[in-house]
Amino acid sequence: MGFIANSIMLYEVLRWEEKAILDAAKEMGLELEPIHLYNTILRVGENGLKSSALLSSVEIALQRAISHAIALNSTIALESLGIRVINSSMSTAIAMNKLWTLSILSRNNIKTPRTLITFSEESCYKAAQVIGYPVVLKPIDGSWGRLISMARDEEELRSVIEHRNYIPNPSMKVHMIQEFVNKPNRDIRVFVIGDEVPTAIYRVSNHWITNTARGGKAEPAKIDDELRELVLKTAKLIGIEIAGIDVFEDMERGYVVNEINAVPEFKNTVAATGVKLQLKIAEYIKTQLRK
Repeated sequence: MGFIANSIMLYEVLRWEEKAILDAAKEMGLELEPIHLYNTILRVGENGLKSSALLSSVEIALQRAISHAIALNSTIALESLGIRVINSSMSTAIAMNKLWTLSILSRNNIKTPRTLITFSEESCYKAAQVIGYPVVLKPIDGSWGRLISMARDEEELRSVIEHRNYIPNPSMKVHMIQEFVNKPNRDIRVFVIGDEVPTAIYRVSNHWITNTARGGKAEPAKIDDELRELVLKTAKLIGIEIAGIDVFEDMERGYVVNEINAVPEFKNTVAATGVKLQLKIAEYIKTQLRK
């Protein structure tokens, strides 16, 4: 490491996004030191162990780990040393847990997909009848559209649940069953950085799963006052500073918040909109130093 930095970026893999943030930081004179988590030992609290000179000087850490578990736990460890991490462990934990996110938003009158939670196979069938087919099943913790399924009838639901039962993960015993939202062939990924909503994209696809990681096409999206107010309120409720917020356009109810991503990818967004989110992120980190 060539210098003692007052800000660091935590990562597992240097993807396009992480490289772009580092380049943006260098361009504006921000000392943002990349920390490869696989090669790092983090001290937990003031327990007599010597801390590195780098960490002793750090004010802010930008969390860019891909793995939910690594992102959350490395954040917790750094916070035990008094280092501010963006995003915080609490906001990261909430955003990574879809049920927790929906619970907070629904209690604050933000529209979300109609959702039921069950803990047994038989209860799943009853929940689906309450919501009405088609229904969407998704894991409580997940990203990139993985392990999300749609069931158009009880037989398809039975098949999905049987597959989930064979996955050796306790969270698969918690079944999140949601309505299939009546929306156009797209959803909206809106970016929030601090108090700013710099850009948004439509993720367009003929398939009902619109994630760009699953083949969805990114197109520039319009941010009207209602959408801007909605995502800023959502971010504030979760306590998150940098986020990608996914919003559905329900044909009857209007904007419906679906999920929050605490470590959002943005390569496709920059290409589609021309808005350099890497600069926005680096600028935000710089403005937060010594606050």
